[in-house]
Amino acid sequence: MKQSIGAGLLAATSALAMLAAATACAPPVTRDRGAVPAPGGAPASFSPARGAAPAPAHPAVAVQAAGLRADSGTAAGRCRTEALAARVGRVDAGAGQRYAPLVFTNTSARTCWVYGFVGLIMIDGSGDAMRTRTRRESVQPRRITLRPGASAHARLHWSQVPGGGRSCPASARLMIIPPDEVAHLEIPFRAVVCDDGRLDVTPMASGARL
Repeated sequence: MKQSIGAGLLAATSALAMLAAATACAPPVTRDRGAVPAPGGAPASFSPARGAAPAPAHPAVAVQAAGLRADSGTAAGRCRTEALAARVGRVDAGAGQRYAPLVFTNTSARTCWVYGFVGLIMIDGSGDAMRTRTRRESVQPRRITLRPGASAHARLHWSQVPGGGRSCPASARLMIIPPDEVAHLEIPFRAVVCDDGRLDVTPMASGARL
């Protein structure tokens, strides 16, 4: 379910901007301004036409604009936020540990792909951003192609074992930035997360189950 950030999420706005840059996990591209990722993942440079507007200054905006150009071709492009629906699948519990798939489904009418890691921010019941430490698992990312209606997932792991005398706050919702995107999705996420808000996450993998 896509929602705009309410007044109670002012604290999350700057964090989302930082996460947008942190989720840039597409195949490597050149650092030169004017280089954009080609649909196949290799960098492709271009020269703006005379009189064309300057390229966006912010790297995340530049990546998003480049993705729109790449998607305009016949080859499959990166999955945009607006083409995805998100949900948390069945939570598996054991010895104070929790595991669950964070599932993305391609709701568009065209094939697209995802690659890399998501960005995450937990929201409490009052609508305030919670401390969220997203830790990337040391797993090699790979490109996952999604036909219309197909799904991919990232595995989430968190602990419910208190430590160091600290309490474990409960979340109500989860903000998610898909890999290499700027816009976010927001979904229900009722969980008690210990270890100072740590969420371990793997790169995207095929299917909706762990």
